[in-house]
Amino acid sequence: MTSFTKKEYEFLKELGIGPQNLGCYVNGTWKATGPVISTVNPANNQIIAEVVEASAQDYEEGMSACAEAAKIWVQVTAPKRGEIVRQIGDALRANLQEFGRLVSLEMGKILPEGIGEVQEVIDMCDFAVGLSRQLNGSVIPSERPNHMMLEMWNPLGIVGVITAFNFPCAVLGWNACIALVCGNCVVWKGAPTTPLVTIAMTKIVASVLEKNNLPGSIFTSFCGGADVGQAIAKDTRIPLVSFTGSSKVGLAVQQTVSQRFGKCLLELSGNNAIIVMDDADIKLAVRSVLFAAVGTAGQRCTTCRRLLVHESIYEKVLEPLVDVYKQVKIGDPLEKGTLLGPLHTRTSRENFEKGIHNIKSQGGKILTGGSVVESEGNFVHPTIVEISSKAEIVKEELFAPVLYVMKFKTFEEAVEINNSVPQGLSSSIFTRNPENIFKWIGPQGSDCGIVNVNIPTNGAEIGGAFGGEKGTGGGREAGSDSWKQYMRRSTWNQFWLVEIGADTPVSLVNSSCKVLMIAPESLK
Repeated sequence: MTSFTKKEYEFLKELGIGPQNLGCYVNGTWKATGPVISTVNPANNQIIAEVVEASAQDYEEGMSACAEAAKIWVQVTAPKRGEIVRQIGDALRANLQEFGRLVSLEMGKILPEGIGEVQEVIDMCDFAVGLSRQLNGSVIPSERPNHMMLEMWNPLGIVGVITAFNFPCAVLGWNACIALVCGNCVVWKGAPTTPLVTIAMTKIVASVLEKNNLPGSIFTSFCGGADVGQAIAKDTRIPLVSFTGSSKVGLAVQQTVSQRFGKCLLELSGNNAIIVMDDADIKLAVRSVLFAAVGTAGQRCTTCRRLLVHESIYEKVLEPLVDVYKQVKIGDPLEKGTLLGPLHTRTSRENFEKGIHNIKSQGGKILTGGSVVESEGNFVHPTIVEISSKAEIVKEELFAPVLYVMKFKTFEEAVEINNSVPQGLSSSIFTRNPENIFKWIGPQGSDCGIVNVNIPTNGAEIGGAFGGEKGTGGGREAGSDSWKQYMRRSTWNQFWLVEIGADTPVSLVNSSCKVLMIAPESLK
């Protein structure tokens, strides 16, 4: 029994969502013949709506049509492709509030974060529009006379995108906006626990393609579980698979894709640290830590999970931080004033409880929080733990609002602790010392893909390349030159043919032989 008739769910109709929904957009039509699943509101664990997932037959039909559409889309000029993405951004703008509300409802993040996530996709559309006129190659000086050498970038064909529940539409935007303007079709498998976001997003993209008389299969989407993800990873028609999720699953995806010599773009686990030096602005640091550690209920890949504080100011940082933690308003993410919504699933809540048990068994001291909130939803108290940096659990990513705090004596020790975990996504230092700042961002500093100064570990801007090192996967999405991952590079050499006679310089004849593979004697 769904709660779809509730007044607070009426806005879903404006996004094309009903009590029962087909979860596959294949060959320009909505269909699905797989299992029926229910999507739930993590604030109360009540069913929102039902979705029919993809079957193997649906997948094959969708991929066959997508492969044909790729032959058409590649012939559309890059600026025209940018125009299509611009229209997608405008369609999202027109539905910003409703779509943001859906993200908040189904994922569980607070409403300002839900709206902000949709805005990020809009921003990515704007970024991609400009990029569509800047997919530039290079002219490279040739060492041979009368030769030229160029570097060109061409589409891959189809890009597979597998996204996670914590950013159910933003990660799709980071990938799809760039992939589309680069001339690729997109095959998307959204998270199995946020199918309504997948459907609503696809309906917006599909409406733009239809309005422009383009094949709907340029953008193909599936709601489904691991079986669909495995099909994408194994599919030789998909040269690039972008996967966002845990390091464990990401490694399995990478191994599968690599077996067929495909390419992977991985955005995996984070175990991000904030370092607070003895010269830091303590008020700024405390506010930043709260935002980074508690936001999205600790379910961001860039969530601050470790706080390293110089021993001389340890109490000065910890006391106000514990105090503000106790003031965090926990509740319905759609209600105004809520700062901490629920964890996404009951399993997430159970993992939080197991994590707290393991923390205590490894010598961790709970300074605040450490328990679930007794309710129908998946709420937990934001938690601060005093623990050794050498504890095994500190090296793991507990996807919940749990912050480990520890002391350090020197800058070098802090960097060593920051770099001691298997993951390498985001990091930040709070200091006024220029020497420490330049060491921090240099080769002797943080080994992460994101290296911040005096701002939190989260809140990355789309203009920069987003991603991390080590167990985070090494992929880069969104800005900078990330677009190159969605294209193939061709190096083009050309010889300007000239008539070769008795007076032709030997150097020119020899240079032509390198290209034409013929001996000078045969040219006499």
